[in-house]
Amino acid sequence: METYQKRGYLNSDFRIFHLKDQVDTEFDYHTHNFHKITIFISGNVQYFIEGKTYTLNPYDIVLVNRNDIHRIQVDSSIPYERIIVYISPGFMEAYRTTEYNLAYCFEQAREKQSYVLRIPSLETSSLYKTTQRLERSFHDHEYAGSLYRQILFLEFMIQLNRATLKEGIEYLDTKLYNKKVLDIMNYIQDHLTETISMDSLASVFYLSKYHMMRLFKAETGVTIGHYITYRRLLLARRYIHFGMPITDACFACGFQSYSAFSRAYKQEFKEPPRKLK
Repeated sequence: METYQKRGYLNSDFRIFHLKDQVDTEFDYHTHNFHKITIFISGNVQYFIEGKTYTLNPYDIVLVNRNDIHRIQVDSSIPYERIIVYISPGFMEAYRTTEYNLAYCFEQAREKQSYVLRIPSLETSSLYKTTQRLERSFHDHEYAGSLYRQILFLEFMIQLNRATLKEGIEYLDTKLYNKKVLDIMNYIQDHLTETISMDSLASVFYLSKYHMMRLFKAETGVTIGHYITYRRLLLARRYIHFGMPITDACFACGFQSYSAFSRAYKQEFKEPPRKLK
């Protein structure tokens, strides 16, 4: 079975990098077990996230939720400059109260199925000014520079969510996607715990089965079968994390046998499901 490659690493609440290079590698589709923010500064880059494609402008903000399927395509003839932040899910939960929720911008990105934010008027934007201060902080070698950078990051997250709430920032409505593929992904998510066959899926969307399978693979980098399994495994992990017995989680997520579930789980996450308990 195919698996999405896991990239990056995170052993703390968040990690922040300022990178400028000329990337000569085109990354395959992959996922992370943490949230990721990319603040694009310069270069010629296309981002592919959950079936959608975005051509980035300077200071666009890319939000990749934990487990979102994505890749980038970089023009290696031009330096690619960006700030990247890896954020643990636990860190986001720690900043969720009745008064505020720092994960709101990520939740909106998933709900709107739009993963790139654009600041409409840079000159007057508080978020843009905070982003510039965060960018400059990487050249700050004064006392407690790393701590200061963390404080600026929290300020950035607050300003980002304020801009999202006040609609002072635009969730891009990209035209670069295949509507059929996006509709198939949404249908799978809505019927994840039910039996989904290739024949029934093709009939729902009035497509030839083999054309549908080729189209989906070309747009997402993976087969429909693996996409269904991957989403079911993520749901099972969530159920188990919140206390559901492993066998119950297996069948509640649409798997027909425990052995198939256990085998797929170990192949995807490199550990048996009981390890999560």
